[in-house]
Amino acid sequence: MKTKFREIIGKAGNVVFLYPMVLVIALLTSVGAIYMAETNYSDKLLFTYSKITMCCGLGISLLFALKMLSQRIGKAFLLEICGVIFLIGFYFVFPDEKKEFIETYGYIIAITFLLSHLLVSFVPFLDKNRELSFWQYNKNLFVNIFLTVIFTGVLTGGVELAVLAVDKLFDFDFNDKLYADLFFVLAIFGSCFIFLLFNEIGLSYLEKDGKYPVILKFFTQFILIPLLFIYVIILYFYSFKILINWQLPRGWVSYLVLAYSIVGILALLLVHPLKENNTKSWVKIFSKVFYFTIIPLIILLFTAIFTRILEYGYTEPRYFVLLLALWLLSIVIYFVFKKNSSIKFVPISLFAFGVFALIFPYLNAFSVAKRSQKSELLKLLNEKQLLSNNKIDFQKKVTDTIVNEIGDKFEFLAERKQADFLLNLLDTKKNHTLENEIKVNPFLSLRYSVQSEFTNTNRTITSGYERLSLESEKQYITIDSYQYFFNLRNYNDDTKEINGDKFNITERSDKGIILKVDLNSKEEADFTPGINNLFKEYSGRKGVIKLPEISFEKDLGKYHIKVVFLNISNDKSPYNKSGAIYYDNAVLLIKEK
Repeated sequence: MKTKFREIIGKAGNVVFLYPMVLVIALLTSVGAIYMAETNYSDKLLFTYSKITMCCGLGISLLFALKMLSQRIGKAFLLEICGVIFLIGFYFVFPDEKKEFIETYGYIIAITFLLSHLLVSFVPFLDKNRELSFWQYNKNLFVNIFLTVIFTGVLTGGVELAVLAVDKLFDFDFNDKLYADLFFVLAIFGSCFIFLLFNEIGLSYLEKDGKYPVILKFFTQFILIPLLFIYVIILYFYSFKILINWQLPRGWVSYLVLAYSIVGILALLLVHPLKENNTKSWVKIFSKVFYFTIIPLIILLFTAIFTRILEYGYTEPRYFVLLLALWLLSIVIYFVFKKNSSIKFVPISLFAFGVFALIFPYLNAFSVAKRSQKSELLKLLNEKQLLSNNKIDFQKKVTDTIVNEIGDKFEFLAERKQADFLLNLLDTKKNHTLENEIKVNPFLSLRYSVQSEFTNTNRTITSGYERLSLESEKQYITIDSYQYFFNLRNYNDDTKEINGDKFNITERSDKGIILKVDLNSKEEADFTPGINNLFKEYSGRKGVIKLPEISFEKDLGKYHIKVVFLNISNDKSPYNKSGAIYYDNAVLLIKEK
């Protein structure tokens, strides 16, 4: 027992000695996640904590990849310094305020995380003649990740239950935050430590030759490959249907083809050592025919992609789908025509395509999407003859489908800081309100503001929905003489206590919005009629309407209460003609009379 314990302690010590930076960055990620969970949503520091946590999370895989590379070429300290510098630089890629964080930053984060994990898979094997070692290395990483998930799940669940048992049995009355804190530490730092334990001394251990795992062999041969055969048959039947009916493919078929192709390539990588084994005929046949089965599907894939692009132009998601299709085409060409092909080409080529999409000048995803949507907007305005002296004439008759499309493109381009381009299309004297919205706050309901500017719209859409948004001109809340301040959560009932008095807040109902506050279950202040009357006042309008202030006041017992909204919306649809009312950034102010 002592020997086993010493062995475990020794391995843990080796992990700390071999991977200090990886463990430090994992610990910082855990701490960052805890701060995020315990920080109020309205706190400005929450966004800063989020950025730091995200960069530290990225650093786990990045620094591990650099550690693997250093075990091959040396220069560990220099590589780790470069990794830290990259993470610091990556932090400053993002804006300082949450309101400026748009979806393009989400794409940057997702792709960078993917690239960092791809880097782990191939960076120690950039030299030639290490094909089998490359496969063994990635197979061991794959198995270790699977084991890490199991061990971490059991450890986290066990520790949480143990703390809960102590809390309930011995009346310690632990703060509920303790459970969340434990989860973040064990799920992030703990999983990282366990994963490194499985990797032992690192690269030399991971790449050493070993037996093919029986479970992996069974899974690949008898589950994954048969499922792929069924999947490809379905896709081929769909292709025949398209040819028979002579119709364009549906957009989502792109994702099905990509899913089949990527999972198929993963299956080929898993069975790579078995493909030359004559006893595994099923695997051998699959390895030979798979890339040929993709060729007709690639034609279908490109047809589906370009159908959408030619009709609506490029957006970042369409760009990425097209790039994946081009990567898939390169994979097929490489493995079909290259005699001595290497499986290293798969992660390395995907990494190269990903870097290209992020940073290549002029042709990266974000530049292409902005240029394309500018072009599509001008094309649409010219085709529908909506330009007069190069300015949009909002008085011209136009269908609501075109108005919606114009609104979408305005919002898309405004979010991507193309305000100058959009303002050049406006007559600032006639469209002063829209001009201010583009300059000051282009991220909130801009599409509806654009749509509301068109005064001669021909309704053709009977199944769409309409939104009327009321916004306060003051994007702040004045406390004045009020003593207590509570956030309203929109359809989340809550209870607050002040000096022994309980304020029960009701914000939801099956019949529509209800906003009521009762004091000690005896007296009640109902703000519902006021909200409904406010929207009745603007009945028939849609888009965004600015108001000096949106607030309601009532007396409640010995207190005076006030509800203040920064924005509140009414969404109407054929299924709910009266509309559903939503709000956020609303507060309840209370003071004693």
